[in-house]
Amino acid sequence: MSILTRNKTKESKMRKTTQLALLIITIITSNIAKSQELNASIKDANSKEPIPYVSVVLSNKKGVITNGEGKFSLSTTNTTAVDSIFISCIGYNTIAQPVSTFTDSIIYMSPKTIELREVLVSNKNYTGEEIIDIVKDSLDKNYNEEFTRKKMFFRESYYQGFDKTNYTFMKSTVKELNKPFIDSILNAVPKRDNSYSEILCDLYGNYNRENMKIDGIKACKLYDEKSELDINNLEEKFNEIIKDNVRPDSYFKIKSGIFSTKVDAEEMGVATIKKDSTELKKQLEKRKEEERIRNENFANHRKHTIGRQFENLFYMEDAKLNVISKSGRYNFTIKDYTYWGNAPVYILNFEPKRGEDYKGTMYVNADDFAVIRIDYQNVKMLKSIKLFGISYQEHLANGKMIFAKNENNTYDLQYLERETGSKSGINRPLKIIEKNKIVKGKNRQNELYVKLDMAFTNVVKYEIVVFDAEPITKSTFTNFEENKDIKPKHLRKYDPEFWKGYNIIEPNQAIREFTAVE
Repeated sequence: MSILTRNKTKESKMRKTTQLALLIITIITSNIAKSQELNASIKDANSKEPIPYVSVVLSNKKGVITNGEGKFSLSTTNTTAVDSIFISCIGYNTIAQPVSTFTDSIIYMSPKTIELREVLVSNKNYTGEEIIDIVKDSLDKNYNEEFTRKKMFFRESYYQGFDKTNYTFMKSTVKELNKPFIDSILNAVPKRDNSYSEILCDLYGNYNRENMKIDGIKACKLYDEKSELDINNLEEKFNEIIKDNVRPDSYFKIKSGIFSTKVDAEEMGVATIKKDSTELKKQLEKRKEEERIRNENFANHRKHTIGRQFENLFYMEDAKLNVISKSGRYNFTIKDYTYWGNAPVYILNFEPKRGEDYKGTMYVNADDFAVIRIDYQNVKMLKSIKLFGISYQEHLANGKMIFAKNENNTYDLQYLERETGSKSGINRPLKIIEKNKIVKGKNRQNELYVKLDMAFTNVVKYEIVVFDAEPITKSTFTNFEENKDIKPKHLRKYDPEFWKGYNIIEPNQAIREFTAVE
Protein backbone atom coordinates (compact mmCIF):
# COMPACT_ATOMS: atom_id res chain seq x y z
CA MET A 1 0.00 0.00 0.00
CA SER A 2 1.37 3.39 -0.97
CA ILE A 3 1.92 6.22 1.46
CA LEU A 4 -0.80 8.23 -0.31
CA THR A 5 -3.28 5.40 0.05
CA ARG A 6 -2.43 4.95 3.71
CA ASN A 7 -2.88 8.68 4.34
CA LYS A 8 -6.29 8.65 2.61
CA THR A 9 -7.31 5.70 4.74
CA LYS A 10 -6.24 7.51 7.90
CA GLU A 11 -8.09 10.67 6.80
CA SER A 12 -11.20 8.61 6.09
CA LYS A 13 -11.06 7.02 9.54
CA MET A 14 -10.48 10.41 11.13
CA ARG A 15 -13.48 11.89 9.28
CA LYS A 16 -15.67 8.99 10.41
CA THR A 17 -14.42 9.37 13.97
CA THR A 18 -15.02 13.11 13.87
CA GLN A 19 -18.49 12.62 12.40
CA LEU A 20 -19.31 10.05 15.09
CA ALA A 21 -18.07 12.41 17.80
CA LEU A 22 -20.11 15.28 16.36
CA LEU A 23 -23.17 13.01 16.19
CA ILE A 24 -22.71 12.00 19.84
CA ILE A 25 -22.23 15.64 20.88
CA THR A 26 -25.31 16.67 18.87
CA ILE A 27 -27.42 13.96 20.50
CA ILE A 28 -26.19 14.88 23.99
CA THR A 29 -26.66 18.61 23.54
CA SER A 30 -30.01 18.04 21.89
CA ASN A 31 -31.19 15.96 24.86
CA ILE A 32 -29.88 18.56 27.26
CA ALA A 33 -31.79 21.27 25.41
CA LYS A 34 -34.94 19.18 25.46
CA SER A 35 -34.84 18.55 29.21
CA GLN A 36 -33.40 21.85 30.43
CA GLU A 37 -35.15 23.69 33.22
CA LEU A 38 -34.54 27.42 33.39
CA ASN A 39 -34.47 29.05 36.82
CA ALA A 40 -33.85 32.74 37.34
CA SER A 41 -34.89 35.97 39.02
CA ILE A 42 -35.85 39.04 37.01
CA LYS A 43 -34.84 42.45 38.34
CA ASP A 44 -35.01 46.11 37.36
CA ALA A 45 -31.70 47.14 35.78
CA ASN A 46 -31.72 50.49 37.60
CA SER A 47 -33.12 49.75 41.06
CA LYS A 48 -32.02 46.09 41.19
CA GLU A 49 -35.43 45.32 42.72
CA PRO A 50 -37.32 42.15 41.70
CA ILE A 51 -40.00 42.58 39.01
CA PRO A 52 -43.10 40.50 39.74
CA TYR A 53 -45.57 39.11 37.18
CA VAL A 54 -43.24 39.19 34.17
CA SER A 55 -44.26 37.05 31.19
CA VAL A 56 -41.62 34.45 30.20
CA VAL A 57 -42.65 32.75 26.96
CA LEU A 58 -41.06 30.34 24.47
CA SER A 59 -41.34 30.47 20.68
CA ASN A 60 -44.39 28.16 20.85
CA LYS A 61 -46.22 30.85 22.90
CA LYS A 62 -46.15 28.67 26.02
CA GLY A 63 -44.49 29.86 29.18
CA VAL A 64 -44.84 31.06 32.76
CA ILE A 65 -45.07 34.23 34.81
CA THR A 66 -42.76 35.34 37.61
CA ASN A 67 -44.09 35.23 41.16
CA GLY A 68 -44.34 38.17 43.54
CA GLU A 69 -40.61 37.87 44.23
CA GLY A 70 -39.64 38.00 40.54
CA LYS A 71 -38.66 34.31 40.40
CA PHE A 72 -39.58 31.81 37.70
CA SER A 73 -38.87 28.23 36.67
CA LEU A 74 -39.56 27.15 33.08
CA SER A 75 -39.34 23.64 31.68
CA THR A 76 -38.08 23.63 28.07
CA THR A 77 -38.96 20.01 27.31
CA ASN A 78 -39.25 19.32 23.55
CA THR A 79 -37.69 22.65 22.57
CA THR A 80 -34.87 22.85 20.07
CA ALA A 81 -31.60 24.73 20.16
CA VAL A 82 -33.00 27.40 17.83
CA ASP A 83 -36.02 28.14 20.04
CA SER A 84 -36.08 31.54 21.68
CA ILE A 85 -37.30 32.85 24.98
CA PHE A 86 -39.18 36.16 25.24
CA ILE A 87 -39.36 38.13 28.49
CA SER A 88 -41.84 41.00 28.57
CA CYS A 89 -43.45 43.29 31.10
CA ILE A 90 -45.41 46.52 30.95
CA GLY A 91 -43.01 49.47 31.03
CA TYR A 92 -39.85 47.48 30.18
CA ASN A 93 -37.92 46.66 27.02
CA THR A 94 -38.68 43.11 25.87
CA ILE A 95 -35.81 40.63 26.04
CA ALA A 96 -35.46 37.94 23.37
CA GLN A 97 -32.64 35.40 23.23
CA PRO A 98 -32.08 31.77 22.15
CA VAL A 99 -32.84 29.20 24.83
CA SER A 100 -29.41 27.66 24.29
CA THR A 101 -27.69 30.90 25.38
CA PHE A 102 -29.71 31.21 28.59
CA THR A 103 -27.19 30.96 31.44
CA ASP A 104 -27.87 33.81 33.87
CA SER A 105 -29.52 33.26 37.25
CA ILE A 106 -30.47 36.95 37.37
CA ILE A 107 -31.92 38.77 34.37
CA TYR A 108 -32.04 42.56 34.32
CA MET A 109 -34.78 44.39 32.42
CA SER A 110 -34.34 48.00 31.35
CA PRO A 111 -37.28 50.40 31.86
CA LYS A 112 -38.62 51.70 28.57
CA THR A 113 -38.42 55.46 28.29
CA ILE A 114 -41.03 57.12 26.09
CA GLU A 115 -42.34 60.54 25.32
CA LEU A 116 -45.97 61.54 25.59
CA ARG A 117 -46.24 62.28 21.86
CA GLU A 118 -45.23 58.66 21.05
CA VAL A 119 -48.43 57.40 22.66
CA LEU A 120 -50.71 60.20 21.49
CA VAL A 121 -49.48 60.40 17.90
CA SER A 122 -52.33 58.17 16.70
CA ASN A 123 -54.76 58.60 19.59
CA LYS A 124 -57.01 61.39 20.77
CA ASN A 125 -56.11 63.12 24.01
CA TYR A 126 -58.82 61.31 26.02
CA THR A 127 -59.78 61.90 29.63
CA GLY A 128 -59.79 58.97 32.04
CA GLU A 129 -63.60 58.75 31.95
CA GLU A 130 -63.63 58.75 28.13
CA ILE A 131 -61.12 55.89 28.06
CA ILE A 132 -63.29 53.84 30.43
CA ASP A 133 -66.37 54.48 28.28
CA ILE A 134 -64.55 53.05 25.26
CA VAL A 135 -63.29 50.14 27.38
CA LYS A 136 -66.91 49.30 28.31
CA ASP A 137 -68.04 49.53 24.67
CA SER A 138 -65.19 47.20 23.64
CA LEU A 139 -65.64 44.42 26.23
CA ASP A 140 -67.57 42.04 23.98
CA LYS A 141 -64.99 42.12 21.19
CA ASN A 142 -61.91 42.14 23.43
CA TYR A 143 -62.41 39.20 25.81
CA ASN A 144 -62.64 35.61 24.72
CA GLU A 145 -65.90 33.91 25.72
CA GLU A 146 -65.47 30.86 23.49
CA PHE A 147 -64.70 27.31 24.64
CA THR A 148 -61.01 26.56 25.20
CA ARG A 149 -58.76 23.98 26.78
CA LYS A 150 -56.76 25.90 29.35
CA LYS A 151 -53.55 24.41 30.71
CA MET A 152 -53.39 25.95 34.15
CA PHE A 153 -51.90 25.83 37.63
CA PHE A 154 -53.97 26.76 40.68
CA ARG A 155 -52.69 27.40 44.19
CA GLU A 156 -54.76 28.16 47.28
CA SER A 157 -52.88 29.42 50.34
CA TYR A 158 -54.59 29.55 53.72
CA TYR A 159 -53.25 31.48 56.71
CA GLN A 160 -54.81 31.47 60.17
CA GLY A 161 -53.36 33.08 63.24
CA PHE A 162 -54.32 34.12 66.73
CA ASP A 163 -53.64 37.80 67.32
CA LYS A 164 -54.65 37.58 70.97
CA THR A 165 -55.36 34.64 73.33
CA ASN A 166 -55.95 36.40 76.64
CA TYR A 167 -58.34 35.16 79.31
CA THR A 168 -58.94 35.62 83.01
CA PHE A 169 -59.53 32.47 85.06
CA MET A 170 -62.32 33.23 87.53
CA LYS A 171 -63.64 29.97 89.00
CA SER A 172 -63.84 26.20 88.56
CA THR A 173 -65.41 23.63 90.88
CA VAL A 174 -63.87 20.75 88.91
CA LYS A 175 -60.31 20.28 90.09
CA GLU A 176 -59.02 19.10 86.74
CA LEU A 177 -60.62 21.98 84.82
CA ASN A 178 -58.08 24.42 86.16
CA LYS A 179 -55.96 27.18 84.70
CA PRO A 180 -53.06 24.86 83.70
CA PHE A 181 -55.52 22.69 81.73
CA ILE A 182 -56.97 25.70 79.90
CA ASP A 183 -53.43 26.91 79.21
CA SER A 184 -52.60 23.51 77.74
CA ILE A 185 -55.60 23.81 75.41
CA LEU A 186 -54.47 27.23 74.19
CA ASN A 187 -50.88 26.05 73.82
CA ALA A 188 -51.99 23.08 71.73
CA VAL A 189 -53.78 25.32 69.23
CA PRO A 190 -51.19 26.63 66.71
CA LYS A 191 -50.77 30.38 66.92
CA ARG A 192 -50.04 30.36 63.21
CA ASP A 193 -51.41 27.68 60.92
CA ASN A 194 -50.59 27.76 57.20
CA SER A 195 -51.63 25.27 54.54
CA TYR A 196 -51.38 25.12 50.76
CA SER A 197 -53.22 23.26 48.01
CA GLU A 198 -51.92 23.02 44.43
CA ILE A 199 -53.18 21.43 41.22
CA LEU A 200 -51.99 21.34 37.63
CA CYS A 201 -54.82 20.60 35.23
CA ASP A 202 -56.49 21.10 31.88
CA LEU A 203 -59.75 23.01 32.22
CA TYR A 204 -62.24 22.62 29.39
CA GLY A 205 -64.95 25.23 28.81
CA ASN A 206 -65.26 28.99 29.13
CA TYR A 207 -65.27 31.32 32.14
CA ASN A 208 -68.80 30.34 33.19
CA ARG A 209 -68.71 28.01 36.20
CA GLU A 210 -71.54 25.96 34.72
CA ASN A 211 -69.49 25.28 31.57
CA MET A 212 -66.32 23.75 33.00
CA LYS A 213 -64.80 20.28 33.02
CA ILE A 214 -61.50 19.37 34.63
CA ASP A 215 -58.74 16.95 33.72
CA GLY A 216 -56.40 16.70 36.70
CA ILE A 217 -52.69 16.09 36.01
CA LYS A 218 -50.92 16.39 39.37
CA ALA A 219 -51.78 17.81 42.81
CA CYS A 220 -50.49 18.17 46.34
CA LYS A 221 -51.51 19.50 49.74
CA LEU A 222 -48.93 21.02 52.04
CA TYR A 223 -50.11 21.08 55.65
CA ASP A 224 -49.41 19.93 59.19
CA GLU A 225 -51.93 17.32 60.32
CA LYS A 226 -50.24 16.97 63.74
CA SER A 227 -51.93 20.05 65.17
CA GLU A 228 -55.35 18.48 64.64
CA LEU A 229 -54.21 15.35 66.45
CA ASP A 230 -53.15 17.45 69.44
CA ILE A 231 -56.60 19.03 69.59
CA ASN A 232 -58.19 15.57 69.38
CA ASN A 233 -56.07 14.42 72.33
CA LEU A 234 -57.23 17.40 74.38
CA GLU A 235 -60.83 16.66 73.42
CA GLU A 236 -60.40 13.12 74.67
CA LYS A 237 -58.90 14.37 77.93
CA PHE A 238 -61.71 16.90 78.33
CA ASN A 239 -64.32 14.18 77.83
CA GLU A 240 -62.66 11.99 80.45
CA ILE A 241 -62.73 14.84 82.97
CA ILE A 242 -66.39 15.49 82.27
CA LYS A 243 -67.25 11.79 82.56
CA ASP A 244 -65.57 11.53 85.96
CA ASN A 245 -67.17 14.68 87.40
CA VAL A 246 -70.60 15.09 85.81
CA ARG A 247 -73.58 13.30 87.36
CA PRO A 248 -76.06 11.25 85.29
CA ASP A 249 -79.00 13.22 83.86
CA SER A 250 -77.13 16.51 84.08
CA TYR A 251 -77.51 19.35 81.68
CA PHE A 252 -75.42 22.46 81.13
CA LYS A 253 -76.25 26.13 81.27
CA ILE A 254 -73.92 28.18 79.09
CA LYS A 255 -73.94 31.88 79.90
CA SER A 256 -72.05 34.66 78.15
CA GLY A 257 -73.01 38.16 79.18
CA ILE A 258 -76.78 38.55 78.99
CA PHE A 259 -77.17 35.40 76.87
CA SER A 260 -77.71 31.89 78.16
CA THR A 261 -78.72 28.56 76.68
CA LYS A 262 -79.47 25.08 77.91
CA VAL A 263 -77.43 22.22 76.48
CA ASP A 264 -77.72 18.49 77.21
CA ALA A 265 -74.59 16.60 78.10
CA GLU A 266 -74.75 14.80 74.76
CA GLU A 267 -74.72 18.13 72.92
CA MET A 268 -71.63 19.23 74.83
CA GLY A 269 -69.71 16.45 73.13
CA VAL A 270 -69.57 14.46 76.40
CA ALA A 271 -71.34 11.32 75.24
CA THR A 272 -68.78 9.38 77.23
CA ILE A 273 -70.95 9.96 80.33
CA LYS A 274 -73.11 7.02 79.30
CA LYS A 275 -71.04 5.51 76.53
CA ASP A 276 -67.56 4.08 76.49
CA SER A 277 -64.55 5.45 74.64
CA THR A 278 -65.56 3.78 71.38
CA GLU A 279 -67.75 6.82 70.69
CA LEU A 280 -64.70 9.05 70.58
CA LYS A 281 -62.99 6.60 68.23
CA LYS A 282 -66.03 6.73 65.97
CA GLN A 283 -65.82 10.53 65.91
CA LEU A 284 -62.14 10.40 64.97
CA GLU A 285 -62.85 7.82 62.26
CA LYS A 286 -65.65 10.04 60.96
CA ARG A 287 -63.23 12.95 60.62
CA LYS A 288 -60.78 10.75 58.74
CA GLU A 289 -63.57 9.65 56.44
CA GLU A 290 -64.57 13.26 55.82
CA GLU A 291 -60.95 14.05 54.90
CA ARG A 292 -60.92 11.03 52.57
CA ILE A 293 -64.09 12.26 50.86
CA ARG A 294 -62.57 15.73 50.47
CA ASN A 295 -59.59 14.12 48.75
CA GLU A 296 -61.89 11.96 46.62
CA ASN A 297 -63.67 15.11 45.47
CA PHE A 298 -60.49 17.16 45.33
CA ALA A 299 -60.52 17.83 41.59
CA ASN A 300 -64.21 18.70 41.53
CA HIS A 301 -63.80 21.04 44.50
CA ARG A 302 -60.83 22.72 42.82
CA LYS A 303 -62.88 23.19 39.65
CA HIS A 304 -65.66 24.97 41.52
CA THR A 305 -63.15 27.12 43.43
CA ILE A 306 -61.50 28.15 40.14
CA GLY A 307 -64.96 28.91 38.77
CA ARG A 308 -65.67 31.25 41.68
CA GLN A 309 -62.49 33.17 40.89
CA PHE A 310 -63.51 33.49 37.25
CA GLU A 311 -66.83 34.98 38.39
CA ASN A 312 -64.82 37.88 39.82
CA LEU A 313 -63.06 38.82 36.57
CA PHE A 314 -63.58 42.57 36.34
CA TYR A 315 -65.81 42.40 33.24
CA MET A 316 -68.17 39.72 34.60
CA GLU A 317 -71.69 40.89 35.39
CA ASP A 318 -71.69 40.09 39.13
CA ALA A 319 -68.00 40.74 39.85
CA LYS A 320 -67.33 42.21 43.28
CA LEU A 321 -64.77 44.49 41.65
CA ASN A 322 -67.34 46.79 40.03
CA VAL A 323 -64.98 49.46 38.69
CA ILE A 324 -66.19 48.81 35.13
CA SER A 325 -69.84 47.82 35.68
CA LYS A 326 -70.34 50.78 38.07
CA SER A 327 -67.75 53.10 36.56
CA GLY A 328 -69.85 56.18 37.35
CA ARG A 329 -69.08 55.63 41.03
CA TYR A 330 -65.31 55.99 40.50
CA ASN A 331 -62.87 58.73 39.54
CA PHE A 332 -60.30 57.87 36.83
CA THR A 333 -57.01 59.69 36.41
CA ILE A 334 -54.44 59.13 33.68
CA LYS A 335 -51.26 58.53 35.65
CA ASP A 336 -48.79 57.79 32.86
CA TYR A 337 -48.17 56.24 29.45
CA THR A 338 -45.95 53.31 28.63
CA TYR A 339 -45.52 50.37 26.28
CA TRP A 340 -46.24 46.67 26.48
CA GLY A 341 -44.05 45.28 23.72
CA ASN A 342 -44.92 47.55 20.81
CA ALA A 343 -48.41 48.41 22.07
CA PRO A 344 -48.94 51.84 23.69
CA VAL A 345 -50.62 51.62 27.08
CA TYR A 346 -52.54 54.10 29.23
CA ILE A 347 -51.94 53.78 32.98
CA LEU A 348 -55.07 54.84 34.88
CA ASN A 349 -55.58 55.21 38.60
CA PHE A 350 -59.08 54.72 39.97
CA GLU A 351 -60.61 55.52 43.35
CA PRO A 352 -64.18 55.65 44.69
CA LYS A 353 -66.16 58.87 44.50
CA ARG A 354 -68.25 58.05 47.55
CA GLY A 355 -68.93 54.72 49.20
CA GLU A 356 -67.39 52.14 46.85
CA ASP A 357 -64.87 49.64 48.14
CA TYR A 358 -61.81 49.66 45.88
CA LYS A 359 -58.96 51.70 44.50
CA GLY A 360 -56.23 50.63 42.12
CA THR A 361 -54.49 50.88 38.77
CA MET A 362 -55.44 49.59 35.35
CA TYR A 363 -53.41 49.34 32.16
CA VAL A 364 -55.36 49.92 28.94
CA ASN A 365 -54.08 49.09 25.47
CA ALA A 366 -54.35 52.38 23.55
CA ASP A 367 -54.94 50.56 20.24
CA ASP A 368 -57.91 48.32 21.11
CA PHE A 369 -58.86 49.69 24.57
CA ALA A 370 -58.59 46.34 26.30
CA VAL A 371 -57.68 46.31 29.98
CA ILE A 372 -54.57 44.13 29.92
CA ARG A 373 -53.87 44.38 33.64
CA ILE A 374 -55.69 45.61 36.71
CA ASP A 375 -54.42 45.84 40.31
CA TYR A 376 -56.84 46.63 43.13
CA GLN A 377 -57.22 46.81 46.89
CA ASN A 378 -60.02 47.67 49.28
CA VAL A 379 -60.10 51.14 50.83
CA LYS A 380 -62.33 50.30 53.78
CA MET A 381 -63.79 47.43 55.76
CA LEU A 382 -66.03 45.41 53.47
CA LYS A 383 -68.09 44.18 56.41
CA SER A 384 -67.96 45.04 60.10
CA ILE A 385 -70.15 43.62 62.87
CA LYS A 386 -69.68 44.25 66.57
CA LEU A 387 -72.33 43.20 69.06
CA PHE A 388 -72.19 42.24 72.74
CA GLY A 389 -68.45 41.61 72.73
CA ILE A 390 -68.41 39.61 69.47
CA SER A 391 -66.74 41.23 66.46
CA TYR A 392 -66.28 40.25 62.82
CA GLN A 393 -64.58 42.26 60.08
CA GLU A 394 -63.83 41.54 56.43
CA HIS A 395 -60.73 43.69 56.28
CA LEU A 396 -58.83 42.50 53.23
CA ALA A 397 -59.72 42.19 49.53
CA ASN A 398 -57.00 42.79 46.97
CA GLY A 399 -55.63 41.22 43.84
CA LYS A 400 -54.64 41.53 40.22
CA MET A 401 -55.62 40.21 36.82
CA ILE A 402 -53.36 40.02 33.75
CA PHE A 403 -54.56 39.19 30.24
CA ALA A 404 -52.70 38.07 27.11
CA LYS A 405 -53.76 38.49 23.48
CA ASN A 406 -54.39 35.26 21.59
CA GLU A 407 -54.14 34.43 17.88
CA ASN A 408 -57.72 35.62 17.30
CA ASN A 409 -56.84 39.10 18.67
CA THR A 410 -59.01 38.63 21.74
CA TYR A 411 -57.73 38.34 25.29
CA ASP A 412 -57.50 35.33 27.60
CA LEU A 413 -56.72 35.38 31.29
CA GLN A 414 -53.02 34.81 31.91
CA TYR A 415 -52.76 35.38 35.66
CA LEU A 416 -55.17 35.97 38.51
CA GLU A 417 -54.37 36.69 42.14
CA ARG A 418 -57.05 37.25 44.74
CA GLU A 419 -56.59 37.64 48.50
CA THR A 420 -59.37 37.92 51.06
CA GLY A 421 -59.14 38.20 54.83
CA SER A 422 -61.28 38.49 57.94
CA LYS A 423 -60.74 39.23 61.62
CA SER A 424 -62.85 37.86 64.46
CA GLY A 425 -62.78 38.53 68.16
CA ILE A 426 -64.53 37.83 71.45
CA ASN A 427 -64.31 39.94 74.60
CA ARG A 428 -66.89 38.74 77.11
CA PRO A 429 -67.38 36.42 80.09
CA LEU A 430 -68.18 32.73 79.64
CA LYS A 431 -69.80 30.43 82.22
CA ILE A 432 -70.45 26.72 81.82
CA ILE A 433 -72.73 25.54 84.64
CA GLU A 434 -73.72 21.92 85.28
CA LYS A 435 -77.26 21.49 86.65
CA ASN A 436 -79.21 18.41 87.77
CA LYS A 437 -82.89 18.40 88.80
CA ILE A 438 -82.76 14.92 90.32
CA VAL A 439 -80.22 15.83 92.99
CA LYS A 440 -81.86 17.20 96.14
CA GLY A 441 -81.06 20.70 97.25
CA LYS A 442 -79.36 23.13 94.92
CA ASN A 443 -79.38 21.82 91.41
CA ARG A 444 -76.15 23.58 90.52
CA GLN A 445 -73.39 20.94 90.56
CA ASN A 446 -70.28 22.35 88.88
CA GLU A 447 -69.20 25.59 87.29
CA LEU A 448 -66.42 26.88 85.02
CA TYR A 449 -66.15 30.67 84.75
CA VAL A 450 -63.64 32.56 82.59
CA LYS A 451 -63.44 35.96 80.93
CA LEU A 452 -62.29 35.75 77.32
CA ASP A 453 -60.34 38.32 75.29
CA MET A 454 -59.33 36.66 72.04
CA ALA A 455 -58.89 37.60 68.38
CA PHE A 456 -57.72 35.81 65.26
CA THR A 457 -57.21 36.46 61.55
CA ASN A 458 -57.95 34.32 58.48
CA VAL A 459 -56.48 35.06 55.05
CA VAL A 460 -57.00 33.06 51.84
CA LYS A 461 -54.97 33.70 48.71
CA TYR A 462 -55.80 32.29 45.27
CA GLU A 463 -53.36 32.16 42.34
CA ILE A 464 -54.21 31.01 38.82
CA VAL A 465 -51.72 30.83 35.95
CA VAL A 466 -53.03 29.96 32.48
CA PHE A 467 -50.12 28.72 30.37
CA ASP A 468 -52.06 28.05 27.21
CA ALA A 469 -55.66 28.49 26.00
CA GLU A 470 -56.34 26.34 22.94
CA PRO A 471 -59.68 26.86 21.13
CA ILE A 472 -62.07 23.87 21.14
CA THR A 473 -65.54 23.32 19.77
CA LYS A 474 -68.63 23.04 21.92
CA SER A 475 -69.00 19.41 20.84
CA THR A 476 -65.45 18.69 22.04
CA PHE A 477 -66.39 20.15 25.40
CA THR A 478 -69.66 18.20 25.52
CA ASN A 479 -68.01 14.89 24.64
CA PHE A 480 -65.08 15.27 27.02
CA GLU A 481 -65.29 13.03 30.10
CA GLU A 482 -63.88 14.60 33.23
CA ASN A 483 -60.94 13.02 35.03
CA LYS A 484 -61.71 13.52 38.71
CA ASP A 485 -59.63 10.59 39.98
CA ILE A 486 -56.58 12.66 40.86
CA LYS A 487 -55.70 12.56 44.55
CA PRO A 488 -53.42 15.19 46.15
CA LYS A 489 -50.17 13.99 47.63
CA HIS A 490 -49.76 15.06 51.25
CA LEU A 491 -46.47 16.88 51.81
CA ARG A 492 -45.31 17.71 55.33
CA LYS A 493 -42.60 20.02 54.01
CA TYR A 494 -41.89 21.85 50.78
CA ASP A 495 -40.34 19.52 48.20
CA PRO A 496 -38.62 21.33 45.29
CA GLU A 497 -38.57 18.06 43.32
CA PHE A 498 -42.35 17.53 43.36
CA TRP A 499 -43.06 19.90 40.45
CA LYS A 500 -39.76 19.35 38.64
CA GLY A 501 -40.38 19.15 34.90
CA TYR A 502 -43.76 20.93 35.18
CA ASN A 503 -44.50 24.61 34.68
CA ILE A 504 -46.06 26.33 37.70
CA ILE A 505 -45.79 29.73 39.34
CA GLU A 506 -42.81 29.59 41.65
CA PRO A 507 -43.64 29.36 45.38
CA ASN A 508 -42.91 32.32 47.60
CA GLN A 509 -40.50 32.27 50.53
CA ALA A 510 -43.18 31.22 53.04
CA ILE A 511 -44.02 28.10 51.02
CA ARG A 512 -40.38 27.20 50.42
CA GLU A 513 -39.72 27.38 54.16
CA PHE A 514 -42.82 25.42 55.21
CA THR A 515 -42.10 22.40 57.43
CA ALA A 516 -44.61 20.56 59.61
CA VAL A 517 -43.75 20.23 63.29
CA GLU A 518 -41.98 16.94 64.03
